[in-house]
Amino acid sequence: MNTRSLVLTALFIGGSYAFLTPGLSGQAATAHPGLAVYRQECASCHDGGNARAPSLSILQSITADDLRYALSEGAMAAQGAALSVQDRATVIEYLAADEVAQEAWITSIMCSVDRRLVNLDETASMRMVGVEITAPRMISAEAAGLSKDDMEDLEFVWALAFPGVTGLRAAPVIVGSTVFYSAVNTRKVLALDAETGCIKWVYDSPNPLRSSVTIAEMEDTGRPTLFFGDARGQVHAIDARTGGAVWVASGRIDEGSGNISGSVVLHEGKVIVPLSASGVGAGARPDFECCVGRGAVRALDAVTGEPLWSYVTMEEAEYTGEFSSIGVALRGPSGAPIWSTPSIDASRGRVYVTTGENTSLPATRTSDAIIALDIETGEELWVFQATPRDVWNMACGRRAGPNCPRAEESIRRDWDFGGSAILTELPDGRELLLAGQKSGHLWALDPEDGNVVWAQRRGRGGALGGNHWGIAIDGERVFLTISDPGAGDDRVPGLYSFDIATGTPLWDHRLSPDCSGDRRERVPQCNNRYGLSATPLVVDGAVVTAGLDGRIHIFDGVDGRVLLRFDTARPYETINGIEGEGGSVDSHSIAAGAGMIFIGSGYGSFSQPPGNVLLGFRPR
Repeated sequence: MNTRSLVLTALFIGGSYAFLTPGLSGQAATAHPGLAVYRQECASCHDGGNARAPSLSILQSITADDLRYALSEGAMAAQGAALSVQDRATVIEYLAADEVAQEAWITSIMCSVDRRLVNLDETASMRMVGVEITAPRMISAEAAGLSKDDMEDLEFVWALAFPGVTGLRAAPVIVGSTVFYSAVNTRKVLALDAETGCIKWVYDSPNPLRSSVTIAEMEDTGRPTLFFGDARGQVHAIDARTGGAVWVASGRIDEGSGNISGSVVLHEGKVIVPLSASGVGAGARPDFECCVGRGAVRALDAVTGEPLWSYVTMEEAEYTGEFSSIGVALRGPSGAPIWSTPSIDASRGRVYVTTGENTSLPATRTSDAIIALDIETGEELWVFQATPRDVWNMACGRRAGPNCPRAEESIRRDWDFGGSAILTELPDGRELLLAGQKSGHLWALDPEDGNVVWAQRRGRGGALGGNHWGIAIDGERVFLTISDPGAGDDRVPGLYSFDIATGTPLWDHRLSPDCSGDRRERVPQCNNRYGLSATPLVVDGAVVTAGLDGRIHIFDGVDGRVLLRFDTARPYETINGIEGEGGSVDSHSIAAGAGMIFIGSGYGSFSQPPGNVLLGFRPR
């Protein structure tokens, strides 16, 4: 469902175990001993055999450390294990990006002394990726420092480029004039000055980062603290004023398994940690005993990091007694990962999480589901399963591999919930729980029992289609973004508005491709990858969206009128002097606060344009 880490995440979530074989021209390339390893072990996916596999140019931006992590203990570990120690080292050496002077780009843009103050007494516009614990993705004009009218008059003001990066995925936390940003592909969390983009402080993580940050106050001291997770399942708590470490604790339940892709959320002294699973990629390897890994939730004490309770989406995988078509023993159940950020129902004392597909048989009732948990104990209260029998892994490509489940036992759709469930109160006092799905469905549930109140669907959905990373509301309307890459009349990329209480359609805006001028060169898939995958954000009634092709589209939430369009997929002069390039906008890369809009441009996975810039916009 990133960059150095984005690319690794793409490989982890959707990807592949292979690398693209380089072209045959150029003696330097063909002379490297790693070329033979690639041709023998890796070319089947990355030379075009799998649409999700990143290109060579993107893979060559990954550092040796991150490649080593991916192949040894990340979600590509099963594929790395198939290589000899020497072949793995040769592969890494052949592919690894030239090391950039990692600190030079930071030192050059450290804020002057008068701008380094982190004032946390100012207005907080975004405390977490969902804005608030109910995940509305909605900000008032007062909190954002922006009105709907301002949206028609936005201008680009600065770009910060990250070296050795091909994509961005995080949403900043914004308090007053400070932007806290998880630059996931640099292993750094930054405190930035909103007006200029200069750096106030830097926190270095020892592990690749996957999630956006969340800010909350410690219950014992009132100290404002940032919380976030990493690819090794570690949860970090750092001082928001200084960037100093407070504690680091494991969020994992299963030893060596479980990544934190969604953000953590805090409530009444508990850190609620979502855990994804990595078996989906391992299934592509024919000799892998598919599959293992499961979604989970862990609650930690916010002050100490000590574990409080755990919930798993299924029992641990065991050998099923079944064998693949080539005689390899199979394991299960597995999957139902939690890619998204949990949402909190304070009045009922509940946590709501959304899940993805199973990755091996037997299918479970917790996949492609919305699940309610007791916030004090982790007890499962109810499960709404939107799509039963959806068992899928990376063996289920254009041609099904040995680890792809049999068609008679699975619908093989990969129809995850990739975004949070939104809890909202209606004018009559009733409450609804809303969520979008990769099937193209928009679901409205009764939060009391998980029963369906209303549902809508747009498009055909798919592994990369439908609603990918979530929805947003404005109090009266709910906004469904549809990605739907590819061609065909049943693909409907765009934005769809519905009455929040009844599900009645209100307006929609179907997008069209833009391959004008030099865009086809800048955005090679401009004709079929232009839908809306990134989570939208509502600012004073304006719906801020951005596309797989890098275009920002801002709409009036009332009638769908277009307020602004801006193409981010282009080169930039950056404040830190690093070469900057915009590309696809995906995941959680849209934020607002301090009188500005912030966009992370670049997502070099799934044949989308890579990029490496965080962009700031403000009214003229």
